[in-house]
Amino acid sequence: MNDSPRRYLPLYEAKMMHQFSHRWASYQPNGKTRDMTAAELRDPAALPLPRYWVDERDVEARLEHWDRGWLLASRDICRSTDMVTAIMGLFPRAASSGVNIQHIIGDPIDRLEGFYANFNTFVFDFVVRQKVGGTHLSQNYLKQLPVIPPRCYSPPLLDFIRPRVLELAYTAWDLQPFARDLGYAGPPFVFDAERRFWLRCELDALYFHLYGISRDDAAYILDSFPIVKRKDEAAYGDYRSKRVILQLYDELAALPTMHVPAPRAADGALEAPDVSAWLSPLQPPPGMAGA
Repeated sequence: MNDSPRRYLPLYEAKMMHQFSHRWASYQPNGKTRDMTAAELRDPAALPLPRYWVDERDVEARLEHWDRGWLLASRDICRSTDMVTAIMGLFPRAASSGVNIQHIIGDPIDRLEGFYANFNTFVFDFVVRQKVGGTHLSQNYLKQLPVIPPRCYSPPLLDFIRPRVLELAYTAWDLQPFARDLGYAGPPFVFDAERRFWLRCELDALYFHLYGISRDDAAYILDSFPIVKRKDEAAYGDYRSKRVILQLYDELAALPTMHVPAPRAADGALEAPDVSAWLSPLQPPPGMAGA
């Protein structure tokens, strides 16, 4: 008889994660959730408390085909009346609720950061809002959404996207396996709300260009997020997200252009801003502000 103690893993539920955050909410003893505090988010050892725990052997039996120390998933429940509709998050290898989380695994790791960034942008969310007819972002919908395919991510694009995704995602030690897969051996990044805002704005501005969206259309898309606008105006006095994203959009548009592979091989190449010439307003630069 094997008398070794059993190990239990947390059961992640959709409400515990959000865009670029696996520490969005934590359960309390009364069975309700609360937001993780700013102090907790700045502590790379602070983790959310789940409602349930699952025997590690059961988890590993389900994940026997997946050799990574992390999982990527989207929330199933989505509503156009929320701040954003499409929510994808990374979380450590653990149990997860198959009812309200859609697992997305199997993509090559050297392109996955592009997919993760793509899914959590305003331009992608705008498309999702036009496509989804109910409140479930099911696998059937996910397979139909216009995601930029892996072949489009040229090395310069990945060099721009990777450090931003890394800094946004890797804020706690339990996602160290993901950081290692991206080639980063340092400690987690400090959860700095201001830096995170600018990192996300840089990604949003880039993806507006990658989708071929004009500046006027980008402004229209951003105006279709009234809750984001209302929160910005309450906190900053103006629609800060729109202002900064369009500012960065203009600065990217002023860069020389480069060719990137088109979504379909038969279409050859497309022009995009040459992000290798980009100078981020953030100091230290993205991906270089580890704790």
